[in-house]
Amino acid sequence: MSATAPILERRRARNYLNASYTIKSWLTTTDHKRIGIMYLISITALFFIGGAAATVIRLELLTPQGDVVGADGYNQLFTMHGVIMVWFFLVPSIPTTLGNFLVPIMVGAEDMAFPRLNLASWYVLLFGVVFALAALIAGGVDTGWTFYTPYSTQYSQGYVVAMAIGIFITGFSSIFTAINIIVTVHKLRAPGMTWFRMPLFVWSQYATSLVIILATPVLAVTLLLLVVERAFGIGIFDPNLGGDPLLFQHLFWFYSHPAVYIMILPAQGVISELITCFSRKPPFGYVFIAGSSIAIALFGFLVWGHHMFVSGQSVYGSLIFSFLSFAVAVPSAIKVFNWTATMYKGNIQLKTPMLYAMGFIGLFTIGGLTGLFVATLPVDVHVHDTYFVVAHFHYIMVGGAVMGYLGGIHFWWPKMTGRVYPEGWGIAAAILIFAGFNLTFFPQFILGYNGMPRRYWEYAPEYQVLNVMSTAGASILAIGYLLPLGYLIWSLYWGKKAEDNPWGGSGLEWQISSPPPTHNFAETPVITREPYHYEPVTGGVRGQATTTLSDVRAEREARHD
Repeated sequence: MSATAPILERRRARNYLNASYTIKSWLTTTDHKRIGIMYLISITALFFIGGAAATVIRLELLTPQGDVVGADGYNQLFTMHGVIMVWFFLVPSIPTTLGNFLVPIMVGAEDMAFPRLNLASWYVLLFGVVFALAALIAGGVDTGWTFYTPYSTQYSQGYVVAMAIGIFITGFSSIFTAINIIVTVHKLRAPGMTWFRMPLFVWSQYATSLVIILATPVLAVTLLLLVVERAFGIGIFDPNLGGDPLLFQHLFWFYSHPAVYIMILPAQGVISELITCFSRKPPFGYVFIAGSSIAIALFGFLVWGHHMFVSGQSVYGSLIFSFLSFAVAVPSAIKVFNWTATMYKGNIQLKTPMLYAMGFIGLFTIGGLTGLFVATLPVDVHVHDTYFVVAHFHYIMVGGAVMGYLGGIHFWWPKMTGRVYPEGWGIAAAILIFAGFNLTFFPQFILGYNGMPRRYWEYAPEYQVLNVMSTAGASILAIGYLLPLGYLIWSLYWGKKAEDNPWGGSGLEWQISSPPPTHNFAETPVITREPYHYEPVTGGVRGQATTTLSDVRAEREARHD
């Protein structure tokens, strides 16, 4: 052993949080774990900004009269809420935070394939967000998060061009992250880490990255065309100039329906890990869960037309899109059935992450089933642009993606920070969020079915009771979201030190210290078993799914002797 070996070993074992506390070291880091934490802070801040706008919206809808903000202010509020939540939180949420932190560790790598590109993606996101928020502060945007033409190109007030450019910029951040995940999975897997030995979370990140790479350029070009028409008067979507307004919808939804899976696929990967760990069982149908992630990614590109059933497209085209929309529900249903089968006769532990996972299954199932309603032509004609669609969307995006995000944060928080949060407060927050969410959005299904249109700042008096219920639920939901912010920050200073494997997980991330060393592994792990190993009754871990190169050498020497 060389004289420098002990020094190198100490450097590799040094905790990435304790390596340096200077701000400069964080802002210039290429450590995927630190970048993931910086994303976590940024994304969470944006979530609460978007949530503040939603709070004002619900206060406005507490009474039928518009008595909190004016009509223009209301338009700007729901645009602000949608833009921040969709483009700046839901799309990047899990891939940039948990994905950044965990994917290299889960595949046995020291870092992402392109560490500098990884850091650049964070700066690009911040630049795009600052650009867009400046547009909101300077004069606002009133188009809604979809920027439909001709309203966005001809009639809307405010800084539409600046907002579109901000979203255009953030798209590059998503692409950089997706490239890193794809190359890391292909090139940096540890010896023995075959495709079907990868954790299901990695499968979901990989499938999501494929969608990002293929779909995001379409959105970028669409927004660029919108800017060109609005700024220079070139006819692309304006029929008076030889354009076609429906072309924007086709281009926009060709990206934005796959974007739904960019938001939900990572959350499904989180839920697969949580259900498996807290049921103390290997996942039922591992290959089918992994394959369904790829199937969702592929099918997601074929169903954009179900957003345009009332836009005048061909009835035959609508029938095809309706059929494909039913088909794309099958892979998601496979996941739900397999999660349920995994829990069947499992030794279930009702810890905070598991409560989020079970809440996810309930809310996502409701969202998915109501998706079949709006994929049915006559039903969609009736409920299109009503609060039924708002409820359906939020059951998928908030009830699904946000529950997965929170479940993942709670599951891997001890690993990320080396600290344990108070379990009682975690359980209370999970229950409050589940109850508050249903009270907020389930009445909106009834409102929409009865005919209340979305995006209206005033409404008929007969809708008030259900709106009061929805606003009351939003109050409970807000408390539920604020609680984790409080006790997770508290845990950083006063929480107990976490064990290396507090949940009894069997993945690679649980076989290193909490928080992980700067370079993740002292020696390159060698994967020798399938990814999930749990005793079905006692709840113990059967054994590590990995060994190290030193272990392999020692075993060979023992055999030779």
